[in-house]
Amino acid sequence: MTELHLWLRHEVRSTERRTPLVPSDARRLVDAGVTLTVEESPQRIFPIEQYEAAGCSVAATGSWSSRAPRDAVIVGLKELPDEPATLPHRHIFFGHAYKQQPGAAELLRRFAAGGGALLDLEYLVDDQGRRLAAFGYWAGYLGAALAVLQHRGRLSAPLTPTSHEELEESLRPAARDEEFTALVIGALGRSGRGARVALGAAGIEPTCWDLDETRNLDRPALLAHDVLVNCVLATGPIPPFVRDTDLDDPARRLRTLSDVTCDVGSPLNVLPVYDRVTEWTEPVRRLHKEPPLDLIAIDNLPSLLPEESSTGFSGSLLPLLLEFGTGGPWGRCLERFHQACRELGITEGGSPRV
Repeated sequence: MTELHLWLRHEVRSTERRTPLVPSDARRLVDAGVTLTVEESPQRIFPIEQYEAAGCSVAATGSWSSRAPRDAVIVGLKELPDEPATLPHRHIFFGHAYKQQPGAAELLRRFAAGGGALLDLEYLVDDQGRRLAAFGYWAGYLGAALAVLQHRGRLSAPLTPTSHEELEESLRPAARDEEFTALVIGALGRSGRGARVALGAAGIEPTCWDLDETRNLDRPALLAHDVLVNCVLATGPIPPFVRDTDLDDPARRLRTLSDVTCDVGSPLNVLPVYDRVTEWTEPVRRLHKEPPLDLIAIDNLPSLLPEESSTGFSGSLLPLLLEFGTGGPWGRCLERFHQACRELGITEGGSPRV
């Protein structure tokens, strides 16, 4: 490996407790010769002292933009702050910028103006296009868990981070709980598997749909379920699962809709019945009064189980960071960034390297 400097940044979103790199895996990177700088963060689930003990250097919160060397690779999870206007570094995070999402063009222009590059974690894939590092399991688990709690009248706000054991305990059915039906779409993927496990913990045997069942969608059967957990991230145009006209259907039994994917704003959104995500402070929004339909659409669900989800993700990312270079998954990430800029007619100000 050529000399690599990784800079783990603080997350600007106040509800983001996760990290893409846990202290034990940071130690393995340092032992492999990687220079690792970690910004202080009051909300990160792992304290800065654990990173120091692992051999990392410590930097002030948000200092990457002014202090990180030009060749450092900035590592994070969620959105960047609005400033600086130009981004000269290579950044690893979930950019949500390649499917015409709101703000996508502005973000890519910042990279192009500075000569930096976005290495989007969503597009860190193998030769068959399978994602190599993902929070999918815990996103699906939490999406289904919140749907169960809401449907049973036990979801309270604001949401706060918890542990797997505490959450599973809250899912166990009580004597007063009524039975209900649940449908998981995308049931065979990571998120779908997590959703099925959470529903099982709640005593629910869900209906499971995947590609075969959605190829010719049985919409009346979908609307006949009480709860829907969507775990599908469409990569091409497909008919929407729930449409505005379905909300007025008097035969609709569907009362709780949990959208794990949260592809709002994208033309590939399979649930185009809402225009903004929900938040930890207000996790549920009523989409329709009669018959009622409640929406849960939180785009950082795994942060509610920050230790478990961070540990799993970091374990998947670690071997990829140890092989960071110009080819393979990272090369594909960089090419996808260039392609996105070309599609938007954005002229890059430099030639970022991996």
